[in-house]
Parts: sequence; structure tokens; C-alpha cells
Amino acid sequence: MNSRIDVAILGAGGLTGRELLRWMLRHPNLHPVHITSDQCAGQPVSAVFAELDEPAYASLRFSKHADALPSGIPVFLATPNKDSAELAPRFREEGRAVVDLSGSFRLHDASVFEKVYGFAHPHFDWASKSVFGLPEMFREEIRSVHSEGKILANPGCYPTSVLGALAPLAPVLGKSSCIIVDAKSGVSGAGGRVEDAGFSFGGVYENFRAYKILKHQHEPEIVEHLGRAGQFTPDLVFTPHLLPTFRGILSTIVIVWNDTPDAHLLEAMVREHCEAEPFLRFRSTPEEVELKRVQNTNFIDIGIRSRGNKTVVVSALDNLVKGAAGQAIQNLNLMLGLPETAGLLLQ
Repeated sequence: MNSRIDVAILGAGGLTGRELLRWMLRHPNLHPVHITSDQCAGQPVSAVFAELDEPAYASLRFSKHADALPSGIPVFLATPNKDSAELAPRFREEGRAVVDLSGSFRLHDASVFEKVYGFAHPHFDWASKSVFGLPEMFREEIRSVHSEGKILANPGCYPTSVLGALAPLAPVLGKSSCIIVDAKSGVSGAGGRVEDAGFSFGGVYENFRAYKILKHQHEPEIVEHLGRAGQFTPDLVFTPHLLPTFRGILSTIVIVWNDTPDAHLLEAMVREHCEAEPFLRFRSTPEEVELKRVQNTNFIDIGIRSRGNKTVVVSALDNLVKGAAGQAIQNLNLMLGLPETAGLLLQ
């Protein structure tokens, strides 16, 4: 018999909160009992998200952010960066397992953090006590997050699409001269509900554009953790684009090598790594990687092709699932000693 584990979701009224609630409906262990949204406080889940009108959530209502949480239960923080920077250390000091979906604890250089996020972190000492939650690179560190009193920093959606795809090649990426990432996201991954009309669906309909060129907050996140995994300093250019779709990210990654590599070896590295990972899927050609294959799943699809001293890796994922809520659940599964895939494989 599966044991029930009660959890809290702070900031559950947003897109990521909705996705966490949707996926936990099928989870054999995790059960949300405390969800917060000042805007939705007092309302039942079904009044805010009609598609979640389910018996399991019949008595679940939104609380205010300031309301007390049940003692000891794990917390998902789907809150803005400044809020998470304050809340995550406090909850961790209470002994709770914390999965933070904001960017507050992903970077480990204070000056870089302040430059890209625009505020002085009130508890940056906790950055050294956080683990970057990409299982395909740092699984063993993730398993010990809770027991070692650390914060789980859930990766950003763009970094997951890039790092997940490059994880198989990390041991040899030090032989590259530069890496160029062209990434395209649906509006839910690039803002979706912010006031800037350019990030609304109306702003992308019959339109297509790049944004935050050479200044996106996810570029240093990719550089730091790719460099740590591969033991090198990446020369990386990251350019995000906004697609006229709701969910999904497709990243085209060009690796320029110092010398011509063995193309068959690189492909074998990617294939073998994907075969060993529960949520990486190798596609025999890069052209087979497309959004419709990964939407509403926790998978990353990956394809690779080389010519001369250049390799192109194409990846696709759902930014709201593997890029956010699904990966957060995957991480909490690992932290609590549950099966890593619990609640995340479609039946």
C-alpha cells in the first residue's frame, strides 16, 4: 500500500501551481493539502481551475500566503524570486523539504545573481546550501538534499532544455570552442501572464521574435552548471525566441569543436545516455524532435547530427512539465526516496 505524503504549494494560483496540482492527481504518494494564492484565497480549486474539479480536491481551498502551514510537510515554492529568497531558508530551517521553482538559488555568484535578477539577495549564504535539480546531471546530490539540510533549486525551463540535451556530451564538451543555442518557447515559458503584452498570446499570434538577446537570466544558469558538469568554462551564446504556441520549448544547439570529432561516437554517447535515463528519449534524427511529441509529458526528446567540426543537437520538452512542475515532482521523489518516475509516467 502506498503511503500518503502531504505537501504544500505556495503560489498555486499560477501556471506552475496548476500544473503541480494536475500531475499530483495521479501521484501514488504526494497529496496537496495546503495551497496558497492571495488573489484566490478562500476559493476551491475547481473555481479557479475548472479542469481540476476532481473528488480528490473537493475539500481543497486556497489559503493566503501568510497563513500557517501544517507542521513538517514538504513545500513547493511557485512564488516570485524575491518571495522565494525569503521563504526557502525559513522553511528549510523548520526542517521541511523545499523545492524552489524560482531562480533564487540557482546561481552561486552573488554579483551575477544581482545583475540578472535585479535585486540584492537577502539570504545568499544559502546559495552554497542549494543543489541544482537536474537529475540527468546531479542525481546523487539531489538524493541527499533533504538529509543534508539543503534547498532544491529547480532549474529553469530553458536551461533544462539545453543542459538535459548536453548532459550526455558533458565529458567531452571541454574540447569545444563555442556553443550557440537558439531556443524557442511557447508563451507559458517566456512569461505568459506578465503585464507585458508582448508576452501574451495576442502579442505572438501571427508573429515571431527574439527577446532578451545576450541578457537573458537563464544564460548564466546554463554556463555555470554546464561548466560544473563538464569541468570547463563554456563559451556560450543563448538566444531565446517566442513562439505562437502555449507550451513547449525547442532548442537547437550548435557545438563548434576545436577539432573534428568522431560523429558516430558522439551519437553513441547520446543514445546510451538516453537509454539509461527515465525521461530522456533519443530520436534517430534531429528532424524527429518536435513539440507535439513532448507536450504534456515529462520527457526531453533529443536528436544529434555532426558535420566536420560542428555538431547540432536538437531538444524538445514541455516547459510547464519537465521545465517546471514535472521536474519539481521528479526531484521531490528523489529527495524523499520515492521511485523517481512516480506520478510522472502516462498510463
